[in-house]
Amino acid sequence: MSTGRGDLPDLSYFLVIARHLSFARAAVELRVTASALSHSMKALEARLGVRLLHRTNRSVTLTAAGEQLRDSISDPLRAIDGAIEALNRFRDAPAGRIRLNVVVDAARLLLAPVLPGFVELYPDIEVDVVASNRLVDVVGEGFDAGIRYGGTVPEDMIALRLSRDIRWVVAAAPAYLERFGTPGHPRELAQHRCVRLRQGAGRIYHWEFERGDEELAIDVPGALTIDDTDLGLTLARGGAGLMYGPEPVFAGALAEGSLRLVLEDWAAVGGGYHLYYSSRRQVPTALRLLADHIRERRPLG
Repeated sequence: MSTGRGDLPDLSYFLVIARHLSFARAAVELRVTASALSHSMKALEARLGVRLLHRTNRSVTLTAAGEQLRDSISDPLRAIDGAIEALNRFRDAPAGRIRLNVVVDAARLLLAPVLPGFVELYPDIEVDVVASNRLVDVVGEGFDAGIRYGGTVPEDMIALRLSRDIRWVVAAAPAYLERFGTPGHPRELAQHRCVRLRQGAGRIYHWEFERGDEELAIDVPGALTIDDTDLGLTLARGGAGLMYGPEPVFAGALAEGSLRLVLEDWAAVGGGYHLYYSSRRQVPTALRLLADHIRERRPLG
């Protein structure tokens, strides 16, 4: 068995594969090919003289030796990463790469307005954004942080507010309202056509309303179900039905008159967008700088 400092890159690769249990997903995070990862792991196993991974066409699992190696090297390699990250304060220009898992609307409303200015300020920082409405384990899937609505942030995470609270409203095209009328109470939605929303976990979202002390959650009817805001806006503009969502999503359509708000006195208010990350990991300098940049630019107030 021959090992040495040259094994460090392969050991780092091994930890990412062990976390994802997938060469393909690990390759995406590491920005190498799955084939290159496979060759690296075979070479590492040959040098160590033990098999670390069981591979089939459909799955990757750790051997007993692989589990022991993962448990033994996770903390030391994390400490090395932290030590290298700490050197950022001595650089003339901060550098690094941050991976974010972001709810889709936040990517468009919160990140898109500020990222051009951020990369102009910090050209040596790379930002990798995965926009998804599916709630993921950001630590387990190799992200530095996530951005979600305040009420959906996992409780064991540190959360940093990035925007004001957000009103959730209902909008429709003028042509739809002329044809079918304007609902005056959320329960009247039962007689309307609605564009239903599917949450990241696959559950159909019940539209939430509040007025004074009264709170309602309505399972609205509708022949159309979506999980994409841009598609919903196109459908609503075309008169397909009433649409529910965060008020900033509708700003452009409301300004141009292609949509109007209804049931405004029943608008529910939810927690704004929050950045969240694990308390067990050192916060990368690049992530802190991005959070500061968003809070300074205040794209949503």
